Formats: sequence, structure tokens, C-alpha cells
Amino acid sequence: MKDKCGIIGIHSKNPSKDVSTSIYYGLYALQHRGQESSGITTCGQFGVNHHYGMGLATDVFNKAKLEQMKGNVGIGHVRYSTVGGSQFENSEPFVTDLCDGFIAIAHNGDIVNSGALRQELTKKGYLFRTTTDSEIIAYLIKEECRNGVETLDALDIVASKLQGAYSLVILINHKLYVIRDPMAMKPLALGQTDDSYVLASETVAFDVIGASLIRDLEPGELVYIEDNELKSRKLSCAEGSGKAHCTFEYVYFARPDSVIDGKSVYAVRKNIGAKLYEEYPVEADLVIPVPDSSIPAAIGYARASGIPYGEGLIKNRYVGRTFIMPTQKERELAVKLKVNPMKSEIEGKRLVVVDDSIVRGTTSESLIKILKDAGAKEVHMMIGCPPVIAPCFYGVAMATKEELIANHYTIEEIRQKIGADTLGYISTEGLIEAVGFDEKDICSGCISGEYPTEIPEDLEPESYNKLLKVL
Repeated sequence: MKDKCGIIGIHSKNPSKDVSTSIYYGLYALQHRGQESSGITTCGQFGVNHHYGMGLATDVFNKAKLEQMKGNVGIGHVRYSTVGGSQFENSEPFVTDLCDGFIAIAHNGDIVNSGALRQELTKKGYLFRTTTDSEIIAYLIKEECRNGVETLDALDIVASKLQGAYSLVILINHKLYVIRDPMAMKPLALGQTDDSYVLASETVAFDVIGASLIRDLEPGELVYIEDNELKSRKLSCAEGSGKAHCTFEYVYFARPDSVIDGKSVYAVRKNIGAKLYEEYPVEADLVIPVPDSSIPAAIGYARASGIPYGEGLIKNRYVGRTFIMPTQKERELAVKLKVNPMKSEIEGKRLVVVDDSIVRGTTSESLIKILKDAGAKEVHMMIGCPPVIAPCFYGVAMATKEELIANHYTIEEIRQKIGADTLGYISTEGLIEAVGFDEKDICSGCISGEYPTEIPEDLEPESYNKLLKVL
């Protein structure tokens, strides 16, 4: 499983203000959303500046490089690859010429019809140098510009052609435009400092640079700054559309100290833990999390049950998330590298182990073996997400349907395969209640197989990526 990206855009009312350092620190706060590449594009009194590269923000930027990036308007991006491979050319923001200037785009999400859009643009003579959605969106805007369409109308027209999930920060010449998809599937928030507007994937980016949260962008909202004033309009394609917030943001992806669409991620995860105890009460001696994303849920389970909370697994924070490992063997090794059991805390004890999700099952099986080898008497696995039975096409590449363990086995069969004494998945109703949205306002594609937008027939993430490499 690979997931989402992180984006940020800043516009300062002060033309001599430099926003590049604030963008850098914002990306630092969003680093959990993407660790493959980082990039910043700024524009100021002396023109446009652009730099990106492979690796963390700290690998790509230093003080000297940021000194060269001065500008009072800019955007930034950290990336995990979903559409398009992990390579230098696919780093963002994507920058190209536009009529009498330039356009830079940073994107979080997936455009599920981008294969067809790419083919149409290729027929019109556009030459692609990346395999990203961002290049497609940039060329769609460029095509409208060539036809004499005004910028705001061009963005509206292009949005109507996009199927899928997207949050976009777009720099056109010296102006910042920000778009959230019509169903608000991807998070995007608006903040403010004394002299700047800030827009980012998560509110943690505001915290680090001293910005205050104003609100989340509405579904299908286009925000832009004109004459140093914040303005907004609703995309025409958003008329009559509902909401489809991604539940995985709350279960796993987002930082617990973020607030997304008015919901504290930390509070939601504690609710998930409490709901797990309500649905699966067991007798045990200790509740432990699979660090780090499951810590709040484990606290919630412990508080609801009265069973002591403790640490039984210590995380090696210099190892990346196991789902980015390309082969099964590497994923199994990564689990051993990633966590180490504290034998003194777990030996002879009945453990409740709280994890956020099970995708392939490899990690859970390895964890249970590690714990039992360390002397755990019983291991009761509690999972904060219902069984994942279908792939995601909206920026969470969970590999193919064939690789999802819950697509092939019952819960009891999964319990036996991973070696747990108990296996409890939170119910869909329990998750919805824990998050606090109406059922109609969430995307449950990966747990129900029913998607909120049209999906091209027979589309699987891996075959989709192979198609894009050929086009």
C-alpha cells in the first residue's frame, strides 16, 4: 500500500516577504504524507524559482538553496507515488510555460480518467515528460488558455473533466489558486498568519509556521487571492455533488495532532479504540499499540476496558512504513527492522494489540509471531478499520484486489493465518460513529467496493500504472 501526498501554498500580502522557508517547514510537518520526493516553486519580485529532488525535504533543501528560492507566493509538495513511478522526473511541483507566463501545480490524489485525458492531449500534440496527473492537469489548463479562456473559467472547465479525488495548489504567474475536489475526498485547509494566507493538506503545517486555522475548504471550492484579498467560487461540476471524506485519513494517514473537516484525528482514533472494546471485549492483562498511528486507538481501548495501557513494541523510527517495500520478502524483513518487542513487559501476559488496518496480512502475522516468541501468553488483535476488500483509486494505491487478504478469506480464516487468539475488526457502523460523519458523507470504497465516482471498467492500480508507462 502506498498513500497520498502533502501540499502547501502560501501567499504573502507583503511583496518583499519570503515564503520559501515557511513552505519548507510546512513540508517538514507534512513529511509523513510523502517521503519519495520534495519540491518548492516560488514567485516574487525577481521572477519564478523552482527546485525539487528525491528524498525528504531535509535531503532536498538547505539554507543556501532556500536563499535562492525567495518569493512572496509559493507552493510545495511531498510525494508518495500513486499514479506514476518513483523517479526524479515525477517530483513536484510540475512546472511548464503557460501562454505569456508559467504554471506550477502540486497535487494530492488520483485522477482515475487520466489515461484517457493523456491520450486526448497526446493527439493534440502535447509531449509528456512525466507520468503524473499533475502534468495532465497543467496541459488541460494550458489548452484552455490557448483557446483564450480566462483563468478562473479555465480552472472550472478543467475541473469538470477530472474524475477522482484531488486537492490542488496552482501557481499561475504571480497568483495562487487552490482547488478541492467536488466531494472533498482529500483534505485541504485554509489558515492565516498576520500577513499571509496558507493552504495545506493538514493543519499541522499551520502549527509549525504559526498560522491559525480559518476553515476547511468546501467540496468543489476554488480559492484564489486577488489584490491581496481571499476570494472563493464554487466549481460548476460541484453543483449537486455530495461528500465522500476518506476514512483512512482518520484511521491511519493523517497525523494525530491534525484537525480535518472539523474532526480531531486524535479524538477520532480514541473513539475507534473505545468502539473496538464495545464490539470486542476480551479479558487481558495489557493493551499495547502497533506504533505509531495506533497509539490513540489503543489508549481508547484501554480507557474503555480498564485494562492497563503499556508499550510492548518499540519502533525503530529510521525505517519507513512497511507498505512501501516492493517485495513480500522485503516487507517481512521490514517488520522485524521496524519494531522490537520488550520481553520484560509482555512475557506471560495476555495482550490486546491494537492496529489500524490489515491489508495483505504479512505485517500482522509477523507481529504476532514476534510477540509470542517474546513470551506473550495470548495475542488478541483489534483492528481500527473494517476488512479492506477492494483497492482504492483515489490516491491510496493498495496494490491489486488479488493481494488483499480480506478479499480471499473470512475473518476466522484470517485469524488462523496470522496466528491471533482473537481477531476483531471494527464494524463499518462503528467506524462511522467513531469518525462522526453521516454515512452518506464518507468514502467507503476500500471496505465496501462501492465508489463515490465512476471508475473505468476493469481498472486496477497496477494495470493502470503499466498503461501510463506505455502511453
